[in-house]
Amino acid sequence: MDAIQQALCQHFQHGMPLCAEPYRAMAETIGSSEAQVLDALQRLQRDGGLSRIGPVFEHSRAGASTLVALAVPEALLERVAERISQYPEVNHNYLREHAYNLWFVLTGPDRARIDQVLDEIAADTGLQPLDLPMQRAYRIDLGFPLAGNPVAGHPQSKAAPGDTP
Repeated sequence: MDAIQQALCQHFQHGMPLCAEPYRAMAETIGSSEAQVLDALQRLQRDGGLSRIGPVFEHSRAGASTLVALAVPEALLERVAERISQYPEVNHNYLREHAYNLWFVLTGPDRARIDQVLDEIAADTGLQPLDLPMQRAYRIDLGFPLAGNPVAGHPQSKAAPGDTP
C-alpha cells in the first residue's frame, strides 16, 4: 500500500466528507490531488484491498436486516453464490469452513421484504436459509489502525511509543 492509499484508509474509514466534491475534499485533507485520490482508490479496488465506498447504516433505522447461512453442497456452491449475489439486498456474501458454508447479510426496507427474499432463495436453491436476525449490537466499528498509527475515534487504537497525540 502506498502512502496515498494508506492516508486515505487511515483518514476516511470512519466517514467521507459530505459535500458536492468529496474526493476533492479528501485530497485536500491528505495533501494530494483529486486525480491521485481517485487513482489510489481505483488501484485499491483493483488489487482487492477495497470492496466498496459507501455508508454503513444502523439497520434498524434504515429498514431491516439479518445474517443468513446456507449449507450448500460443494458442487452447487458457485451457482448458488452467484444467484444469491444477484439480489440487491445481499451484501457480504462469503464462504466459510462449516456445514453452513455460505453466509451473507440481507438488508431490505422491512422484515416482509427480508422474508420474501428468504422464501425466494429457498424456492430457487432448494436449500433452507438459516435466518439469524441480530438481537443486540455490541460493537459496530469496523475501522482499524494501519501501520501502528491510531485511527481517530477508534476505541481500540493506541498510540505507539513515540507517536504524537
